[in-house]
Amino acid sequence: MSGWSSDMTPEPDADEVVRVAILDDHAVIVDGIASWIAEHAPDLRVVIRTTAWLDLVRHPDFPVDLVLMDLQLGDTVSIESRIRACRAAGAIVVVVTALDDDASRARCLAAGADAFVSKTVPVEDLVAAARRALRGERASTASKGRAGAAGSDDGGLEVSAPPEAALSAAERRAVGLYVQGMSTADVAATMDVGYETAKTYLRRARDKYAKVGRPAGRRAELIRRAAEDGMLE
Repeated sequence: MSGWSSDMTPEPDADEVVRVAILDDHAVIVDGIASWIAEHAPDLRVVIRTTAWLDLVRHPDFPVDLVLMDLQLGDTVSIESRIRACRAAGAIVVVVTALDDDASRARCLAAGADAFVSKTVPVEDLVAAARRALRGERASTASKGRAGAAGSDDGGLEVSAPPEAALSAAERRAVGLYVQGMSTADVAATMDVGYETAKTYLRRARDKYAKVGRPAGRRAELIRRAAEDGMLE
């Protein structure tokens, strides 16, 4: 019967399925979580699986509805910047980590993460926490176990160095603030400039990116450009 699974549970409509990205520097964990979701969670669909932050934001399916994000990645971008960028793009963020301590949890939740989950929990508990976050419940878990299973390579995207947009220092600063969730008014206040000046910085930055073939008209596109050019710290 079309639209029904073998256990007679109705399958969700395509527009009801949550699009998921998994970001962890261990490919085995990425693939293990993705495999479990594919088999047991018909309401979720993994559309991005990667071990690198830049690959996430440059992926054609970004932004997504839900990001399962490792706390510690081997790059220079802070967890706060990663969380804020994903939240600014409209995603729910669940931080998944082996560093399950109160200070790390407080740090991530203060940056805007919707949940903080230990890698020691079973994947089903991770997914349950993600579903609570999707319902608007900010929660975390600290039970013991291991989220992850055997898998294959990371499937990351290979990208070449993008052309330089030659932004001014002020334009870079404005973009860096904006892509972490600030409004144009907040950017202006933080930079101690007028609203129209901040708006001009952002417009000029978008124009410069467009001229070198790097679209930045939408916030999600501007997040990609900022990540590519090292504006997130």
